[in-house]
Amino acid sequence: MVKWRQKRKRGFCVEQTRLARQMAFLTEVDRMKSIYRHTLLTDRSRRETDAEHSWHFALMAMLLSEYAGKDVDPNRVIRMALVHDLVELYAGDTFAYASEGKKPQHEREAQAANKLFPLLPADQGQELRALWEEFDAKETPDARFACAVDRIQPFLNNCLTEGHTWKEGHVTSAQVRERLSVVQDAMPAVWPLIDSMLRESVEKGYLME
Repeated sequence: MVKWRQKRKRGFCVEQTRLARQMAFLTEVDRMKSIYRHTLLTDRSRRETDAEHSWHFALMAMLLSEYAGKDVDPNRVIRMALVHDLVELYAGDTFAYASEGKKPQHEREAQAANKLFPLLPADQGQELRALWEEFDAKETPDARFACAVDRIQPFLNNCLTEGHTWKEGHVTSAQVRERLSVVQDAMPAVWPLIDSMLRESVEKGYLME
């Protein structure tokens, strides 16, 4: 990790200034650009990175916010989008339909959070961790909407790449439908389109029954 230092002042090298800690954190999370997910880019040239996914998620949350409930704060959702996968810097990406269960993933990500967020000044570290925990719990209106958008993003990529990741993971339509159920709850106006795309993916052979 790069160690940021303030200029010497009165003979001392101050290493833990607020700005230094912010810059150190920003340098560390730049590595998100090289953490690859299972989802293929729509041009099929390679797999997308965590940074690309988070950016796309944030943009989708902004543009689709008109379909959210009145109790959803789009700005908070965008912040969640930017923060939600930062723990994968240390925990790595886990395939959404992995058969080994979510407990090992949760433990890895909790350990990663303990390592990552304290790099920031305490107030910012606590704020980002709270956003991450809220998203992870998926209980508040903001988190439910964020979860829905987060699940639409790779679904869209799979539809546009003939089910590439679904086929690799032998994923069934029932699994995808269950994972997308939060969309029906948090974004009911969007659900008919998602349901139609899901049915079409099965008809075209992108996704197993």
